[in-house]
Amino acid sequence: MANKDELKKRLTEVQFHVTQNNGTEPPFQNEYWNEYKDGIYVDIVSGKPLFSSKDKFDAGCGWPSFSKPLHEEEMIEKEDTSHYMIRTEIRSRTADSHLGHVFNDGQAPTGLRYCMNSAALKFIPKEKLEEEGYGEYLKLFHKK
Repeated sequence: MANKDELKKRLTEVQFHVTQNNGTEPPFQNEYWNEYKDGIYVDIVSGKPLFSSKDKFDAGCGWPSFSKPLHEEEMIEKEDTSHYMIRTEIRSRTADSHLGHVFNDGQAPTGLRYCMNSAALKFIPKEKLEEEGYGEYLKLFHKK
């Protein structure tokens, strides 16, 4: 994985702050809170697939929210007691990026809300999955 100096060059200031310093971007003022095109969301640091737009929903919180990850094994849960709250932080296993938090107030089928920072994610639209090396995820968007 890239070291901190390399990441500072590659990521924007907000992306670095969120992923490397456990930061949070402002609600309703981030890139993907209201993005609903078909595609997948990958870790901005490692490129590992994290979420599908098929599992995204509007939780009214101002951050992208998902009912489940694409791959549970890429999610690390940690207790977060910052800001006078007890929450469950979500980090990516491969890059150890801070992604956001998971809450028990989501929709069916899981009842979970993975509330993520846009700055920790990169959206790959369905039309670009093949060319960006994520062609195996096209099957998520085929009509049944």
